[in-house]
Parts: sequence; structure tokens; C-alpha cells
Amino acid sequence: MDIPDFGIPPQLARRMSMAEQHEYLRTKLSRRRTLVTAGSLAAGGLLTGCGGSDSSASPNATTSAPSPATSKAPGSVVTPFGRHLAFGSDPRTRMRISWQVPLAVRKPYVRVGLKPDELTRKVEAEVRDLHTPGIEGVRLELEQYYLHAALDGLRPGTTYYYGVGHEGFDPAAPAHRSTIGTFRTAPAAPEKFVFTAFGDQGVGKAAAANDNLIVRQKPAFHLHAGDICYANGNGKGVESDGYDPGFWDLFLKQNEPVARSVPWMVTTGNHDMEAWYSPDGYGGQLARWSLPDNGFDPRSAPGVYAFTYGNVGFVALDANDVSYEIPANLGYSGGRQTKWLDKKLGELRAAKGVDFIVVFFHHCAYSTSAHASDGGVRDAWLPLFAKHQVDLVINGHNHVYERTDAVKDGEVGRAVPVGASTDPTRDGIVYVTAGGGGRDLYGFPSGVKESYEGHVTRHEAVETFEWTRSRRSKAETVEWSRVRYRGFSLLSVEATGGARPALKVSALAQNGDRIDHFEVRRGA
Repeated sequence: MDIPDFGIPPQLARRMSMAEQHEYLRTKLSRRRTLVTAGSLAAGGLLTGCGGSDSSASPNATTSAPSPATSKAPGSVVTPFGRHLAFGSDPRTRMRISWQVPLAVRKPYVRVGLKPDELTRKVEAEVRDLHTPGIEGVRLELEQYYLHAALDGLRPGTTYYYGVGHEGFDPAAPAHRSTIGTFRTAPAAPEKFVFTAFGDQGVGKAAAANDNLIVRQKPAFHLHAGDICYANGNGKGVESDGYDPGFWDLFLKQNEPVARSVPWMVTTGNHDMEAWYSPDGYGGQLARWSLPDNGFDPRSAPGVYAFTYGNVGFVALDANDVSYEIPANLGYSGGRQTKWLDKKLGELRAAKGVDFIVVFFHHCAYSTSAHASDGGVRDAWLPLFAKHQVDLVINGHNHVYERTDAVKDGEVGRAVPVGASTDPTRDGIVYVTAGGGGRDLYGFPSGVKESYEGHVTRHEAVETFEWTRSRRSKAETVEWSRVRYRGFSLLSVEATGGARPALKVSALAQNGDRIDHFEVRRGA
């Protein structure tokens, strides 16, 4: 299919960073006649999403151009949707509630309380709107309104009830009581808990089925390792990347039954760079998500943050900053993210009560599937993971489940077959690719067999490759690929403390069958 001539010419796109594409699109599209019409929730269209060279431009916190009021409808006919939670910097006392409305509203807020019929506390919400221009014959104009409320001063280990509303729509009114949701803060002292994780979800039947699987695990929260909804359809950093902002509306509706009560802790993938809204491509993500702000500027990198829950410290990273494979944002932080990572890992390792550190981000450090391994991730971050003895690394990007042995200095430090235990202080780090969140699945190199619980095959070396700084692949023969499963799946991890703390890691197929499990114990 021919792509209409409204994007960036290929000869330019190959040389342009995200910041340069942002400026090009703003200049060009602001001069074009756009359709002045109400946006469809599934408005179709294409807008170049990523660049193709290094970027050193300063990030821009602006999330959108000023957008006109699009609704004169009374608030009583506007129903909120797409509720999703995220922790603040301290999960024991801070929660962030976000949602969407299809039309502009006045005075949005959250009601919260300890009982569903006593929502006595009222917190004003912030409006973050996005305007995506229409392109005649291609896409309708779309206005999107995202609302965010910060709840601080909460009690640890407590279940709260909440409702979102605005002038004309009161969630405490009898007609809207069914919209009331719940959340639970982290306990004051470490307790056993479960968290789930995957990447590369998107919108569709498989994505929704994985949401149902999450619910059955009863997690305290969920980690999403990037490539969230695929509004940017290709994510290759080339001029033919498609962009349909209406996918975000569909995604938030799809995930609301889970994310309204399970904090949804996202980070950034290559498909999450959207060039129209800001020079670094993250203006859209800044409008749609409220995530912890604890030392690294969330206006410049919304997918970079840390939090501690129980006896585990969690660190989210933006691997677009270091990716050799897709270099549209390579180096955009000027090395600040890596310096922050070193400092944060040191703080967590020294923190009283923190037994384990889990790091999650999008591009794979170790994988043999379609995208293979990113040398930029390896060069920038693996020395820090080893220095601070990170206990578990979770990636997405490759749409499969793959798990390594314990890797130390780039080699197998210790074999970790299904059901085994490993000690990061001695053996090295286990890397998990959990990219079976719902998007179309990948495979493994030709001749390489799947090997998972109940279907373990002979362990053999795999011929694969890693991406180099020149954006060329370098062949490598690896022994570390231990478990491989081509199917929709997710991670379910149980963290325990006490005298013998452990991370009990399980991988589950979409039907609930376990396809892998192992334990991480320090000083075992």
C-alpha cells in the first residue's frame, strides 16, 4: 500500500533524530489545512513516529499545542473511562489516579475514603490535553483529555475506595456508584507479595486475555516493560511508522478492569515514541501517565523512576536512550540516565530492608529472538548491574518468553534449569524476556527448538546476534538461552522476606499453565 505524501521524506528521515522530526512535523502540519471536526475514538491515520540518527537535543516538557474547547455538553452526559493507577514515590502512602474523558469537562476531581459510601476526601485533578491535527483524506483531528490526581498522606497497608468525577458527574451519587473502584497501599513493613510483568501488550483479544490472567494472580502491582499500546504501529525509527492516537483510547478501556485497582507501572519502548507531541517523542506519554518522581526528571523521561515495595527495590529505565538497534533517541539524556542508575542502584543496595533489586526496561540485554540483543544496553548498563548485584532483569521487545541462565561477565556463570535456584552474589544475573503480552508473536532462529517446563529439550548453543553501535548485527554463538516459549505469557513473581528471602519467579502461559519457574536467593 502506498503511503500518502504527508510525512517525512525517506532521505530526510534516515538522518533525523526524534527532535528534528518533531520540528519538521510541527512546521509542516501547522501550515496544512486540517479537518476541523470531532475526533473519532478510532481515528485512522499515519504520522511519522521515530527518527533515524543520534539525538543530543534537550528534552521538551510541552505535551501538546493549545487545543480549542471541543465540547459544550453538560458534564452530566460525559462519563469518565480508562482509569489506571500508579504508585507515587512511596507506595505505602502515595497513589496516582489517572483517567480519561471523551470531551472537555470542568473541575475534575477524585473522591476517596475508607468505605464505598463515605468518600469524604476530595482531591482536585490536573487536566493534560493532547491535540493531534487532522490530515485531509488521511485522519480526523483528535482531542484527548487525560486527568490525574495525586493522593498523598495515605495509610500503609490500607484498602481505599475512590471515584473520579467532574462538575455534573459525582461518583458518590447513587446513579454512579457502580464506577467506584478500590486500591490498596503497600504495607508499612515487608510482607509476602506478588507482582506480575510483561511487555508488548497492544490492543486485542490476546492482550485482554493476559489482563484476565493478571487478575487471577492477585498481584500488588504490574510491571509493563514498554511498547504499551502500539499507537505508533511500526516503531522502527523510519518515515513509514504509522501513528493512530485513537489506539490509546481503546487500550485504556481494555485495561481499565485491571488497572483501576492494580497499579500499572509502565516504562518506555520504541513504539512509545510519538514525534508530534515533543522533540523526544514522550509528550504523549507524559499526558497519559503519572509515575513516581524521585530523582530523575519525569518531564524529560517519564519511563525512568524507582520505587520500593516491601523488601524489593524496582528500577524502570528507558532503553531508547542507549539502543544501538533503534537509535532515534540514542543519547538523548546526555548520559544523565546512566549516572542516575548508578546512584539509585547504590542507594537501593545499601537501603535497610531491601533484599532484592529488580530492573525492567524494553530492549533486550540477552535474547535470541527477532530483535536479538542490544549492544547499547550491554555497554551502558550491564557493568552497573554487575557492580550493584542486581537480582533480576525483565525486558520486552521480543514477542516471546525467553530466560537465560545466570549470566556473569557475558558468559554462563551458573546453569539455571527449570526449577533451579540461583544466587546473584555468586552466579550472576538472570535475564527474562517477557514479551508475550499480547502483540503478534515472534519465533526463534531457524532450527532452534522451544524448551520450557513440561517440554524441556536438549540444551544446545544458539546462533544469534547483537546490535552494534554502527547499527549492524554481529553474529554470536551463545550458551545462555535456557528457556524458550513461543506463546502469549506473563511473569508472576512472589517475593518473600524473613530469614531466607527469595524471589520465586514463575512464567505462565495464557491458559494459566506454568512454563518456567526458578528462585533467586542471595547468599544461598
